[in-house]
Amino acid sequence: MSKVILITGAGRGLGPNIARQALSAGHRVIATGRRPEKIQELLGESENLLVTALDITSTSEAVKVVKSAVEKFGQMDALINNASTFQAGYFEEISPEAMRQQLETNLFGPMNVTRAVLPQMRRQRSGHVVTISSTAGIIGQEFCAAYATSKFGVEGWMESLRFDLEPFGINTTIVEPGFFRTELLEEASTSWADLTIEDYADRTRETKAGWQSMNGQQAGDPVKLARAIIAVVGAGQPPLRFVAGADAIPAVADKGREITAQAEASRELGFDLNITN
Repeated sequence: MSKVILITGAGRGLGPNIARQALSAGHRVIATGRRPEKIQELLGESENLLVTALDITSTSEAVKVVKSAVEKFGQMDALINNASTFQAGYFEEISPEAMRQQLETNLFGPMNVTRAVLPQMRRQRSGHVVTISSTAGIIGQEFCAAYATSKFGVEGWMESLRFDLEPFGINTTIVEPGFFRTELLEEASTSWADLTIEDYADRTRETKAGWQSMNGQQAGDPVKLARAIIAVVGAGQPPLRFVAGADAIPAVADKGREITAQAEASRELGFDLNITN
């Protein structure tokens, strides 16, 4: 069945692939981004496509986009929070301003757009909020303090949002991709640490070079990932979490076992801590 799907970050990386797969599947798409002319160039013209500008850090822009989408298509069936950036670096070398900007884009940005779509979804008593997280949202990694912070925040928000929205017939899905050949590591999407501390200098230089060398070499196919995400959107009972990639699935499974082992190891010291009268 054709759905109306709003996609953020449709001008770069995974976004255009998601939009193309949605259109190919017969869905109606609102493709948004900071450069709508670039999105239009990538996706072409279609009566099932609305291209519009959206800075996800602006709540007022998000509300306007949703209003335009509902006026054109009459409903709002799914939101795919895809827009994201990567703030790389060791924690002490990332300024407070850069850390806040990472959170503004990767955490508060999806929140802004979700706030804008939820009134329409509640009126419909149906909908699906999909947010692209990362394996870095469940597994901390070196050189990823800011990015992982933002994605761990996404995970907690989305897991909790599920309980808010289920009574209204609105589903939620967290997508946790591994390494895919998107544009996340290109300079337009990546920011490097803006401070320099001598103790980190050698590691920063080597680690930055390692991350840069990965760009364009990731094993994951973004077209296949986009197709899988649209399949999740079309599922009758979509999953609460979708782990994507041959690297991601065993890594997340290992993290689950690690947390279980840590909980069991805490049992002797941490279990019997209730107040006794």
